[in-house]
Amino acid sequence: MSSAVQTMTEVVALERPASGRRRRRRDLRTPGERFVVFLAIPVFAVIAFFVVMPMVQTAITSAGGAGLAENYSSFLSGATQRALLLSVGISIATVILCAIVGTLMAVLLTRFDFPGRRLLEVLSVLPLALPPLIGAVSFTLLFNETGIVPRALGQLGIDPASVAVSGVGGVLLVHVFTMYPYFYLSVAAGLAGMDTSIEEAAANLGAPRWRVWLNVVLPMLTPALVAGALLTFMTSMASFTAPQLYNVQTLTMQIVATRTGGNYALAATQSTVLAAVSIGFLFLMRWYQGRQVHRSLSKGVQRSRTRASGWMAGAAAAGATVLSLVLIAPVAAIVLVSFSVNRSWTTEVLPPEYTLDNYVSIFTDPESLLPINVSVQMALYATLGAVVIGGAAAWVISKWPLRRGRGAMDAAIMLPWALPGTVIGINIVTAFASPEWFNLGLVLVGSLLILPIAYFVRYVPLVFRETGASIDTLDPSVDEAAQSLGASPLRAIATVVLPLVWKGVLAGALLAFIDGVGEYVASVIVYPAGYAPMSVEIYNRLYSADVGSAAAYGTLQIALIFVVLLITTFLERRSGRRGKKGAAPAAETAVSTAVGVR
Repeated sequence: MSSAVQTMTEVVALERPASGRRRRRRDLRTPGERFVVFLAIPVFAVIAFFVVMPMVQTAITSAGGAGLAENYSSFLSGATQRALLLSVGISIATVILCAIVGTLMAVLLTRFDFPGRRLLEVLSVLPLALPPLIGAVSFTLLFNETGIVPRALGQLGIDPASVAVSGVGGVLLVHVFTMYPYFYLSVAAGLAGMDTSIEEAAANLGAPRWRVWLNVVLPMLTPALVAGALLTFMTSMASFTAPQLYNVQTLTMQIVATRTGGNYALAATQSTVLAAVSIGFLFLMRWYQGRQVHRSLSKGVQRSRTRASGWMAGAAAAGATVLSLVLIAPVAAIVLVSFSVNRSWTTEVLPPEYTLDNYVSIFTDPESLLPINVSVQMALYATLGAVVIGGAAAWVISKWPLRRGRGAMDAAIMLPWALPGTVIGINIVTAFASPEWFNLGLVLVGSLLILPIAYFVRYVPLVFRETGASIDTLDPSVDEAAQSLGASPLRAIATVVLPLVWKGVLAGALLAFIDGVGEYVASVIVYPAGYAPMSVEIYNRLYSADVGSAAAYGTLQIALIFVVLLITTFLERRSGRRGKKGAAPAAETAVSTAVGVR
């Protein structure tokens, strides 16, 4: 008895730290725990080498040139300060406008039923399928002074210049159209899961409709609104395509101009400040979300949609039609112009001549086909790397056996998500421009390898988050059971975990591939001469006035994205049908496969 008490006392002493002494480190008792730590070493060595080290090197480079004080003091006056303030101002305005549009769209589609609602639900997320450059180009084709809409209004006697959108207004128009889905998706999800009996209780107590929404609904939507604001602000701060096409000197434009002018130290300084602002906003939003906790303890159910009838149904149908046309118009403009003859469209409302030569030349001319090959292959290589590193990192963090280190590893792999593409491009160019001790002699500038590395850095957080979300829903005892029956940790992962979380891995991989194919911001900084990816080639064709060819490339980008999305949907539905037919639970089948039991 005394021996048992003594043993229990020793265990408690190990678990409870004495005052003034540090807590003892947990031992790695099982092969699975040792494997997790062993796997973490190469995974986070890659992250440190391609993510953390380039960012640190950019910060160090910012002290060069005219000197640390001179470079950073430039933000207090001159063009750089105006560019920074303009970027922040545009981003704040984008968040406000997207919050209004996205929230109203979410309320309309989740709370009301009207003719055309299902079509509008599908089209409401259409902007997410547009690559950033194509979205900006479509709006210049539609709404600038020589665009389709101002010219059409000019035929009615309205001055095209008075209705054309340009400058900051054009940037905001592009931002709102392409970024409102961040608010729409998060708010719609929040409303769909909200118990409306709370609203009914407030209304029964005499609260007017506006007060119910202000004091009940909106506070419950705080997490959704914060998530939408975070995505929108950071995407807007990283925006480069819309400012470039509308010639608005934001900080991203300043960085590229400074780098092109040869002032590498000042470009590094500007990149460091832009990264600091983006990361600071990320932590600010997370802090605010942590302070505001709104939970419903009710177990009621969501009420059905309010169905429009009579004249309201007609008005709703007309409004849905107009909104659908507005959402389709950018894609339709790109497709239409892709059949136009280069340099034939001058003062007409629509292109006067049409041809298939733009597509024929892309697929028959090796030089025209090269940008497609570059984009697809580089995005594919980057996606494979992101799947390996992002998936392994998600597994390591979910199974991390030590008391410390989890937060630092999570922050390191999510860091690129907070960095604009311009900053990532500058970081990689700065760190791998010449052979140095810190880059182990690896030179990427001028090499085609720099493109998949840049895409990998940008999109590995997508795979990491999607895979991590799937792993979090997995019962930890599943792979532990496989290991207890004799399977090695690696075999348990390959034959137990992957079959259960493959949807999350696939979702992250497809997101990374789609974004890589349409990537422009980082590409324009890092791509080697003679190997322009598709987005860069689109801009080059626009600059050369080959609008038809540029639109043809854009149409192919959109088509490729839709094909990938259709394949994803097909695989998920097929997997769902198989899951219904299977008699044994998936976890039990996977464990049996891992240990060879039949």
